Amino acid sequence: MATSADPLLSMVLNLAQYHREHEKFYAESPLHDAITLQRDSRALKALAERWTVASPEEHRSPSPFAGAPDLNDDRATETLGILFMEGEGEPAEITRMKSDLSALAEAARSTGEWLAAAMQAAWGVAETLLNYPELADLLAERHRIISNDWQAASMATLAGHNIDRALGVLARIDFTPAALRADLAADRAAPRYLFSACELLDHAADLAALSATLTHENERRWRIFHARVEHLTAT
Repeated sequence: MATSADPLLSMVLNLAQYHREHEKFYAESPLHDAITLQRDSRALKALAERWTVASPEEHRSPSPFAGAPDLNDDRATETLGILFMEGEGEPAEITRMKSDLSALAEAARSTGEWLAAAMQAAWGVAETLLNYPELADLLAERHRIISNDWQAASMATLAGHNIDRALGVLARIDFTPAALRADLAADRAAPRYLFSACELLDHAADLAALSATLTHENERRWRIFHARVEHLTAT
């Protein structure tokens, strides 16, 4: 029979309270990441579409700050501010985007690895709940919370790997105007690499969104489980 002095239930109550609140954040945060990834992909796809059909500009402006008509796409400029200029190298916006993506990949991998380890431990602790008849009807709910979080952890890890690989693909492209024009005049490998990088980013975005959905599904389960444990520890 559970009592308020039960140390295990006190620990379970603590987890039900604070991890429930923690998960409210992670039911939303990956959605912001997904939007960022989709926006980056959309801008890069616009460039890839432009470079698939554009011809190298022969009569260029003498101003080093003039935009490159053959390399720029208004959608990419409007979305991320990406602007290729005649006297510049890789646009600063692309450099910054790659740096931000690298940080996002590292955060996703770290979160996924930590959460997977935490859920493995939680699964073991949850077995002890089988000793409490008062929780018999909620055992599946508690285990489903852990399962969802464990699956979300895998998705976060995979999202990080996909972003990393997208960056590896982007590293194959020389984003300086001279190199891109040479590619336009040759076999146009840059847009093909770019499309592949975008598809990897799109998949990472989908994984992030699915991760948030799984975590969000836990809210009702946490609510009823927390209420039951709180009642038991109050008696």
